[in-house]
Amino acid sequence: MTNTLAQMLDTRDWLMADGATGTNLFNMGLSSGDAPEMWNVDHPDRIATLYRNAVEAGSDIFLTNSFGGNAARLKLHGAEKRARELSRISAEIGREVADAAGRMVVVAGSVGPTGEIMAPMGNLTHELAVEIFHEQAEGLKEGGADVLWLETISAPEEYKAAAEAFALVDMPWCGTMSFDTAGRTMMGVTSSDMVTMVEKLPNPPLAYGANCGVGASDLLRTVLGFVAQGSERPIIAKGNAGIPKYHDGHIHYDGTPALMAEYAVLARDCGARIIGGCCGTMPEHLKAMREALENTPKGPSPTLDQITTRIGPFSSAADGTGEDTTPKRRTRRRRG
Repeated sequence: MTNTLAQMLDTRDWLMADGATGTNLFNMGLSSGDAPEMWNVDHPDRIATLYRNAVEAGSDIFLTNSFGGNAARLKLHGAEKRARELSRISAEIGREVADAAGRMVVVAGSVGPTGEIMAPMGNLTHELAVEIFHEQAEGLKEGGADVLWLETISAPEEYKAAAEAFALVDMPWCGTMSFDTAGRTMMGVTSSDMVTMVEKLPNPPLAYGANCGVGASDLLRTVLGFVAQGSERPIIAKGNAGIPKYHDGHIHYDGTPALMAEYAVLARDCGARIIGGCCGTMPEHLKAMREALENTPKGPSPTLDQITTRIGPFSSAADGTGEDTTPKRRTRRRRG
């Protein structure tokens, strides 16, 4: 299999990924509580529109509609036996869109967390986690994904299980974690912990980084934490479009296209090679990000003060790498 993403990274200083999945699908009519992955079968035209909108906005990489497409997640909807099928179809739709783009575009097979707690704290064993991830990865490979894309992971054990599963399907992969608790993941992983873990994996990712979290400022601080470890592996930054606010019965993100354009340039200057958005990031945000990346010369790595001045304050004083006694929140979120 040709490693399209590796080829692009070899010839480009930066690549732009896509934006939100969930936010965009809710705007298309997805109801809260429904499984987005079922739309791969029920509304393939809308999923194709989701992908196409990202490509037309300038994305070099888009993620498939398969974030919750593993058996453990789909069991909540009585569809656990359809994990491979739904993931395959999500990638097939993506393959058609990418092949019609007229330029090189990477189809990244999205793989989210199982939603279960890993042993010994929970009941999910390493072997079962590998099996769950392997099944989904096989479907994404069959559908024509160029690369597997693990995202919004909190537990290092789950990240390692996915890496093992991806080796079984012999596909390149990328993997991000969500640092949403004072610079740490929900399970306590810091940016430096993640770099150490990634570099020790028998099957390391092509690129690694952070997605989602609590805001673009915090995510950039995490990227600086990655860079400080000296790893030369490409870094991914996929931050939310501002902060979520509940209004009129819906969650809205307050990040404007102008703010996300600032974030994209800062992410590149911090050291990220793959830059995109997560929750709340719409096509109009992506267009502004692409324009800013193309038209703003690369600058020096920003200071923390420069980050907060340009895109807003951090959610916490701690960045997760020092002494930090902040209690860990026990909540989970979906991407997008």
